[in-house]
Amino acid sequence: MFDPNHQQHVPVLSLIDLRRTFHQGTRQIHVLAGAAIDVWPGQCVALVGPSGTGKSTLLHIAGLLETPDSGHVVIAGRDCAAMGDDDRTRVRRAEMGFIYQFHQLLPEFSALENVAIPQMILGRSRSEGEDRARKLLSSLGLAERLDHRPAQLSGGEQQRTAICRALANRPRLILADEPTGNLDPQTSDLVFHELIGLFRSEGVAALIATHNLDLARRMDRVVVLENGLLVEIPPNAL
Repeated sequence: MFDPNHQQHVPVLSLIDLRRTFHQGTRQIHVLAGAAIDVWPGQCVALVGPSGTGKSTLLHIAGLLETPDSGHVVIAGRDCAAMGDDDRTRVRRAEMGFIYQFHQLLPEFSALENVAIPQMILGRSRSEGEDRARKLLSSLGLAERLDHRPAQLSGGEQQRTAICRALANRPRLILADEPTGNLDPQTSDLVFHELIGLFRSEGVAALIATHNLDLARRMDRVVVLENGLLVEIPPNAL
């Protein structure tokens, strides 16, 4: 059982011998064939590999959005792969934050509200949620944009808001799928720099799928998904 007093000695995320096979007619596609990794507190890990190798499937399984055929998903010391839907939802809300290529902000709410609402769902008061939302958004240069709805924000501002939303509930783990893939190169570089800085200041672990090898080189670790396995390589080898 996870002991919060020893969280630095326990991986935030452990994927153990994950296997996932898809069926197309009579053909079997072994997307995951024993994939395994430990991600520790404060680490930013790049997940790279060609399109179609299963990176999104791996992230969905790590995020308890999809169930593997076999294997274990251990979040902060708790084996979650066999949990029921309600328990998986509770773990996602309390322990994880998600960032996608497209921001997926609620269009009818302001930036401040988009970051405050996840906290209110977990039971925080509106004032508590808005206070943390204001601090997070201000830390990414959005202090003057708090009351703007997503359609009134630039692409970079929308993605900064999505990053703040992912961190709103102080998760231990961030899972990101091409978090800057929808931005132009200059904005992508800036947002990525801010993203990594905020992750480190918050002390979270992050597993980030990306095709951008330049960004991957700037993370703490790089793993390649190939032939259904995760292979770690030095960042400078990319």
